[in-house]
Amino acid sequence: MTPAESADDERGGDERLASEGAAGNGTGSDDTEGNETATGAGNDADPSLAALREQVEAEYDFDSFGPAEMADMEAQEWEAAFDPDTWITGEALLDRLEADLRQRVADRDVFARIEREESRLVAYSDESYAVVHPDGTVEGDGTVLRDVKPSVALCSMVSYDVPEPPEGDLLPAPEDVREGDGELGNIVVQLLAIAQLLAGLALLGFGVTGGNAIAFVAGLGFLVIGLLLLAVVANARLSDAFRAEQYRERLRAMRADDGERPAFVPDRGETLPDRSSGEGGDTAADDA
Repeated sequence: MTPAESADDERGGDERLASEGAAGNGTGSDDTEGNETATGAGNDADPSLAALREQVEAEYDFDSFGPAEMADMEAQEWEAAFDPDTWITGEALLDRLEADLRQRVADRDVFARIEREESRLVAYSDESYAVVHPDGTVEGDGTVLRDVKPSVALCSMVSYDVPEPPEGDLLPAPEDVREGDGELGNIVVQLLAIAQLLAGLALLGFGVTGGNAIAFVAGLGFLVIGLLLLAVVANARLSDAFRAEQYRERLRAMRADDGERPAFVPDRGETLPDRSSGEGGDTAADDA
């Protein structure tokens, strides 16, 4: 090969390299434009998320955020307000949830017995139950399940301050249930009713003996008021007795006196069929 031919070959090779480089640069420009387009699409979606977050912050007071507000939240609002990467799980979640539920039971916000097992938390009443696992999965049915789910979601948030749990048994024994704490008010109303009746009898006597029609009519009015007040007291006492007996029956159905569980509640360590088959387990975030 002559030097001229070699030079021509080198020049041809350089031209081919330049052409390939230009083609590569063109492809890179297309990729850049594609990335810019994708970024633009992502930026278009961010304003809607930001708007929803502002709407949630305006609608809810997170300084006093509780289970009731959690139950009112939609799933989209939950995702906009809270970062799922910061959720608490594992034993820490069960510890926080146990403390929160015990406080709600003490406040009479939830009617349930709370029992901690090795790898889950069980809450149950006389007619429903909920089982919470360390990953935040909640299983069960009925009122207890509905009450527990908001607490699971709240306790998984780092910003939520869990109250100090009360000690001891939170639910009384059936025989320790009294028939209401409003007996003092009943006594006061009863004394007032007796005073009305005595005043009515006195006015009636004066109206009959003295021929005073106004006193007679006033006496009848006092008698009617006194009888109505006595009826109110009797109804209140009957209602207290009925509610107390109903509460005792619910405690007995929970088997609170013998420490056992109702038949529909899973035994300690028992694996639920739905969970073993991969069905029926919901997380609190899914139902927020």
